[in-house]
Amino acid sequence: MGTSTGSAPSGLAPKPLDQLPRLARDTTEEDPWPVSVLSQKYHDAVARWPGAWVEGQIVEINTRRTGSAYLTLRDNFEDISINVMGFRAFAAQAREFRQGDRVVVHGRPDLWIKQTRLSFMADRIKRVGTGDLKEQIDQLRRKLKGEGLFDAENKVPLPEFPRRIGLICAPKARAEGDVITNARLRWPTIEFSVVHAHVQGPQCPPEVVEAIQKLDADPAVDVIIVARGGGSFEDLLGFSDESVVRATAACVTPIVSAIGHEDDWTLIDLAADLRASTPTDAAKRVVPDLVEQEGIIQEARMRIHARIENMVQGETRLIEGYANRPSLTKPQTMLDKPQRLVDESLVRLDIALRRIVDDASLTVEKLQSSLTALSPQSTLDRGYAVVQALDGKVIISPQQVQVDQDLTLTVKEGRIETKVVNGQ
Repeated sequence: MGTSTGSAPSGLAPKPLDQLPRLARDTTEEDPWPVSVLSQKYHDAVARWPGAWVEGQIVEINTRRTGSAYLTLRDNFEDISINVMGFRAFAAQAREFRQGDRVVVHGRPDLWIKQTRLSFMADRIKRVGTGDLKEQIDQLRRKLKGEGLFDAENKVPLPEFPRRIGLICAPKARAEGDVITNARLRWPTIEFSVVHAHVQGPQCPPEVVEAIQKLDADPAVDVIIVARGGGSFEDLLGFSDESVVRATAACVTPIVSAIGHEDDWTLIDLAADLRASTPTDAAKRVVPDLVEQEGIIQEARMRIHARIENMVQGETRLIEGYANRPSLTKPQTMLDKPQRLVDESLVRLDIALRRIVDDASLTVEKLQSSLTALSPQSTLDRGYAVVQALDGKVIISPQQVQVDQDLTLTVKEGRIETKVVNGQ
């Protein structure tokens, strides 16, 4: 048996091993074993235990580091788990397995002296079949999906500016502080209605269902967050319970699931209106960011101001254009075009009237010539005379006169009074 490691408290020196009690029954209040001795004796006892094959279901697995693997195995029937670790060949084998797989593992018990922590050092792992819990959850998922509980058309959009958030979480849970703190950092006026419930174990499903129904019935609650921090696969089983999933799907108020970490999944995530990767993420996605909203408002105000300014400038340019028009600077110019039209019309009218007069004058002249050529005066001008009785009747035949009858002769330059001497 080796000596204890680490430095002793100031003023104390460890007893030599040969001065310590040899057996546990020999220890007393005055002569106890140091922790290091007890841990070493545990280690030596565990080292004598034989190897064994154990069966269970993987509820946690970590194979991210090359050459090592860390698992948590849960009993198939009891709520009992054991930590399993392995290296090299075992780590390579473990990479083929996932959370929920049912396996058998061969190894030996091992105790880490530093923390007196017991684990199972494995060297082989084999698959037994699909894990019972995972298979049950998959069957329930398929059943509820067939009923339409996960359909996208059933999802309710979150309110853009909620006034009160209903929060379901464990009492004094870190998730409660994460949600409230981050929500109020983004939106200081937000209010909360917090309902505490068990978030694991057999009490989890009924209490979560009751909390959902209570907050859904509160008209002041605008959105509900169901929050829980990270945990093992078995710790989160309550949020895959059928009653919890149905209560979530039936909730009229928008509901957000924030269960575990980003890699964790439960059936409530499928029924909720929104799944957040963490409680902190839920707070950020449920409320708007005050700084961002102020930026949006400021940008909108700038756009409105710019649009109004552009509109005013456009109207100003339009008014200036009207004001600079010649019709306003020199109103008389408005009469220029009508005046030109009147002047041109007068010219055309004068020309037209002159043509009409000329045509009429020519016609008159022609008629005058014709009239002159046909008038009796023209005949008289050629030396002829018109013989008329005293009553003015024109004599055209000798038989129309008698001897001693007075006649009038009209010649070119006047009239002649005469008497008929011979009527033949």
